[in-house]
Amino acid sequence: MSVFSRIAGRVFGLPAPRTRRVRAHRGLAVLMRDGVVLKADRFAPHLPTAPTVLIRTPYGRGFQLRVLARTIAGQGFHVVIQSCRGTHDSGGVFEPMRHERDDGLDTVEWLRGQPWYSGELCTFGPSYVGFVQWALAAEAGPDLKAMATIVTAADFRDSTYAGGAFSLDAVLTWAALLSAQRGPRLANFVELRRGQPKLRRGLAHLPLREADLVATGEEIAFLRDWLAQPGAEYWDERGHSTRRADVTAPVLMVGGWQDIFLPWQLDDYAVLRAAGARPRLTIGPWTHGSFGLVCHSVTESVAWFHAHTGDGVVRPQEAAVRVHVGGADVWWEFDDWPPADTRTRDWFLSPEGGLGARPSRPGAAPARFHYDPADPTPAVGGPRLVANGAGSLDNRDLEARADVLTFTSAPLRQPVTALGPVEATIHVRTSAEHFDVFVRLCDVTPDGRSLNVCDGLVRVAPGRFPAGDSGVRAVRVEMWPTAHQFRSGHRVRVQVSGGAHPRFARNTGTGEPLATATRLLPVDVEVFADPRYPSALHLVETRR
Repeated sequence: MSVFSRIAGRVFGLPAPRTRRVRAHRGLAVLMRDGVVLKADRFAPHLPTAPTVLIRTPYGRGFQLRVLARTIAGQGFHVVIQSCRGTHDSGGVFEPMRHERDDGLDTVEWLRGQPWYSGELCTFGPSYVGFVQWALAAEAGPDLKAMATIVTAADFRDSTYAGGAFSLDAVLTWAALLSAQRGPRLANFVELRRGQPKLRRGLAHLPLREADLVATGEEIAFLRDWLAQPGAEYWDERGHSTRRADVTAPVLMVGGWQDIFLPWQLDDYAVLRAAGARPRLTIGPWTHGSFGLVCHSVTESVAWFHAHTGDGVVRPQEAAVRVHVGGADVWWEFDDWPPADTRTRDWFLSPEGGLGARPSRPGAAPARFHYDPADPTPAVGGPRLVANGAGSLDNRDLEARADVLTFTSAPLRQPVTALGPVEATIHVRTSAEHFDVFVRLCDVTPDGRSLNVCDGLVRVAPGRFPAGDSGVRAVRVEMWPTAHQFRSGHRVRVQVSGGAHPRFARNTGTGEPLATATRLLPVDVEVFADPRYPSALHLVETRR
């Protein structure tokens, strides 16, 4: 093992390595059914028999991943890192999601023909590297002993079009990341040090079909396909949600409360539970790129692999669900998610800016804001692809904008602990038929900081949430779930606005196609909060 692997083992909190002798076999050729050759590296521990951990990735096989592979190999596993089709030195063309099922299964078949392969297979990885695990999971056969899926989901369609909008920041940033891997290192380093000005210009550009050229200097086919919102056939060919219930291997899921995939990762969990499986779920105080997430996921994944392979390492039984409770900074354990023994309480918005147990007085005038897509309400913190600018941040500057409404409770006399799904019903009347409703839950500290806890957005178009005779419509907003304690003396706050750009592509207000829209139409929004139209936050709470 290298000195870097030994340091990494200590950083990850791993037990002492089972062997310090790890040999690397680089540039292995793996033949796919269509003749394309994918390249892989194997890190082999000096042990008579060892299970195999497969990591399939589109992000290359660079220094950091090699250190990780050596570290895991020292724990008693063959580690195979394979570059996905069309990435790094693998052959073929990279078309996100399209070939991962066939390529993954062909790789498993290749493993079966290797003399060092013991017949015990584990898979590991975050984000897209987690998605490729789902691609092969249902059909890998009895070899697949355990999966470690980190901040990911079995299908990326719903996260791409979250709330019916388009997750612009995550998609364009990811496209720029993949493009940068193919470009000159010096140019990419300079761009990063300058704060990625080309990416920022791309995120602000209209029409969106040209954003790839602005951000990367090249046309990116998959981005243009996604902007065109292909139908179910396109995504069904690439996703794996219909095969989740067929997965029999034990699945570890590690997520973050501020992660871009969390709602859909929890949907994967629910499907497995409904099928009778017992996945293990951990949700921590992490964003998609948190260093703490990396450390925890490696440690827990190695223990998970030991628990489900015959390598002779015994690990203690742990709770099925373990979540971090924000505000209180504690970890709680449960038998299932969402946990039992909770109740849903409505927190009603008041036009005067209050938030309480009852709707406002009858006939109260609505609160109002003006949303201008030429100056879109910005995204502050929350679930973002990269750690910089993600997570829980102070929202006071955002809340000072005229296009953001806030509704705030009195200081709490007793703690309030939210635990589970979060939703809101916002009654609105608007000057246009096309608009977005963004709702955010914040924890306001005694010193006045407003820290975002969770949020969600819904895109409204004709036929969705139809208006009544008065023109008022009830918009139901599904927000990110949470586990958060609002402490005594703190206040609960709800924000309502018309967007969070560039996390979600701005609603141009015209109903023109997402990819080609350039005309911008502002919208005036009235938010009603009276007994007839009781706008409210629906919070699942526990007395634990």
